[in-house]
Amino acid sequence: MNSSSVLETPPLPCAAARLEIDVQVVAPPDFAWFDQQLADHHFLGAGRPVGDYLRQKVTVRGRPAALLVWGPSCYALKDRDRWLGWSANQRVERLKLIVQNRRFLVLADKGEAPNLASQTLAAALRALPGHWHATFGYRPLLAESFTDPEAYAGTCYKASNWLPIGTTQGYSRHRADFYVPNDRPKHLWLFPLDPQARHHLRSAQLPADCQPGVTLAPSGVLPLDQPQMLSLFEVLARAPDPRAKNTRFRIGAVLTLIAMALLAGRRDIATLARFATTLLPRQRRLLGLPRKKGTQAFYEVPCYGVFYQVLTRLDNEAFATLLHDWLQARAGTLPQALALDGKMIRDHIGLLTLAQHEDGAPQAVAVYDQKEGTERCEQTAAAALLAKIPALDGKTVTADALHCQKPHARLIVEKGGEYLLQIKANQPGLLAQAQACDALPGPPFLSRRRRATAG
Repeated sequence: MNSSSVLETPPLPCAAARLEIDVQVVAPPDFAWFDQQLADHHFLGAGRPVGDYLRQKVTVRGRPAALLVWGPSCYALKDRDRWLGWSANQRVERLKLIVQNRRFLVLADKGEAPNLASQTLAAALRALPGHWHATFGYRPLLAESFTDPEAYAGTCYKASNWLPIGTTQGYSRHRADFYVPNDRPKHLWLFPLDPQARHHLRSAQLPADCQPGVTLAPSGVLPLDQPQMLSLFEVLARAPDPRAKNTRFRIGAVLTLIAMALLAGRRDIATLARFATTLLPRQRRLLGLPRKKGTQAFYEVPCYGVFYQVLTRLDNEAFATLLHDWLQARAGTLPQALALDGKMIRDHIGLLTLAQHEDGAPQAVAVYDQKEGTERCEQTAAAALLAKIPALDGKTVTADALHCQKPHARLIVEKGGEYLLQIKANQPGLLAQAQACDALPGPPFLSRRRRATAG
């Protein structure tokens, strides 16, 4: 790139200590100038704005030094989604919390200002969450980007502490065919915009300033396929109904809706009821839901009051046993990595799930009434759930700090598995021991030197 056509000021300073970097959101009056620089000097051109789209300008001592464009993330990336441990529903709902670096243009000739690319990129990343929240009303948690291995080594991404996650399969989004091959696989890079980004993106509860970015899954998107849904319905239809006999919505259909909503990450009765309304007419008919009088193909779903009555009167242990037995019968061989996590539906019922890392598919469940401190708390439920698992040979179980308990670890090891448990300040002695271990020098075969690669 010929920088003289863009800037006719003295060369940029090279030493990081002397840089005075400022990052600004480009305002609409400057869009034409910004896009023209990309069109003239970026090998991909300016591109077209789609969705939530943010332009950043990085200046050094008041002089424009780099331009960045951020936009919506890719709909599906196998390596990214596996790294996050997302289910299909989580990906659809939380995709807006990932932003993609679509353009990055340094306004200097190669070699003119060493380290300028990594320094301006790092500064833009620090400012990005605040800029995005101020512009669109929610805070993103993760950034993604791609490099073409045939043209770039991604040195500035390495220097800015981006994580190399994998390589794409070489497909591009197409309006008609959805995805078409382009025969140009790219390296995928991820950058957490929050220290707990990975945890937040797959947890039951998002931070408050991230929640406006959540999008409910489209109608008909269920955590189970049709044969699985019908199989679950047959099992739960045998459950005793705690309500009066003259009910409009049969217990099997109501419990199946509750189970699927829980497996899809719904956490309170209101979201259970909203989940039920997303079912398509064919799905409602298969569950035996009643048809509205005077219509040919409109099937009603239970309202908030129906779910409330069932959940407050239900034999939770019997329900969990039926659901657990069904999951075990369908699961077959347990996957290689399992996540232990609990979700509380207000004060009525908590569901503890041992789920597959890759797609969030549950493998075993138990119920509880409080996080901790009671005979039916989440910790006790976890011990009971792990005791029911026949074997964990060659498997790794991960869990948050609540389950960092000796009995849990012992059960996992006794069944042939391994564990990776989070440690927090609720166990100060254990945390201090872990921090002391982390401060020890690394094994002799590890090198701490960094090697620069031309990008």
